Amino acid sequence: MTSERWKFAYTTRRVRHEAIASVVGGDEVPRAGDLVLAEVLKIGQHARIELIDGRRAQMFRGDRIVIAYGNRYAPDQFEGVVPEDLGECHLLAAGGVAGRVLCQHNGMNDATRIAPIGLLYDVEGRRMNLRDYALGAPPRDVPLPPTIAVVGTSMNSGKTTVVASMVRGLRAAGLNAMSCKITGTGAGGDAWLMKDSGAELVLDFTDAGAVSTSLLTLPELEEIMDTLLGHLAAAGAEAIVFEVADGLLQPETAALVAAPAFRAAVDAVIFASGEAMGACGGVTWLQRHGLPVIAASGLMTSAPLAVREAGDVLPVPVFSREDLETGAVAYQLLPQQQEAKLVAA
Repeated sequence: MTSERWKFAYTTRRVRHEAIASVVGGDEVPRAGDLVLAEVLKIGQHARIELIDGRRAQMFRGDRIVIAYGNRYAPDQFEGVVPEDLGECHLLAAGGVAGRVLCQHNGMNDATRIAPIGLLYDVEGRRMNLRDYALGAPPRDVPLPPTIAVVGTSMNSGKTTVVASMVRGLRAAGLNAMSCKITGTGAGGDAWLMKDSGAELVLDFTDAGAVSTSLLTLPELEEIMDTLLGHLAAAGAEAIVFEVADGLLQPETAALVAAPAFRAAVDAVIFASGEAMGACGGVTWLQRHGLPVIAASGLMTSAPLAVREAGDVLPVPVFSREDLETGAVAYQLLPQQQEAKLVAA
């Protein structure tokens, strides 16, 4: 099928283009993860689409793009859901997520409008969905290495930067550190930053077949976590640093972080916040749920006064990006080093 001029988004990067056989419109009812060919009607907030190689390509009216239907929960941008038909809808994220906007941040332009042409079907007549191209189950006989989770107050609180900084620090300490993003909305920016920080292998939820994790059930979230962590362990990671997107008040984030399976998989937690009060509330929430918080960081460390405020009240140390990138600091934050300090005390 002729698709040379179609712009394939980041979310579709695992899909084999040669498998595309037809585009089916009409009365089809889309589901999360379904691949759709759409025409750009009006450029709005997202004027560029992130391609499978990470390049942000300029979009023009009339362009045909291949993206995936999905839900989005982003307080700083859009809340959106998979629509009930193939009518006009919106580009919810530049990484390639189609949906209908429910609400948006006042600082956002209206979402880019698109007209779905039809769902993609493969040579066997099956509707193409991202889950059909997901990683398989990881080996069950490979134990997880030391695993550190990074959670935060909200989107844009500095979580990905903390992950990248920890990876750099652990690499400086001589460890093969790898990373992943367990939840969020399909886009490559965070994964590329983790890769650029030195992580030998980086995965995200799209590798597990989810275009986004908004409105997924807890068992689905746990399966994504197990899949990604298991594959990193099997690839030889000596330490894993992973991000849970959005904030502790986001329903799926709260459910996952409070789950026994999360506590069982995670050896330590770093909390990212934009200000000291948020750090205080977040660390308290995590400790109340029995999670091993070892440090606070995030956007607040750009402000010396915020660091001072947090340091005066938090039961854990506060580290900046530069601190975490230091091999000695990152190594001392490894779970086994934390345990050694407790024993010594």
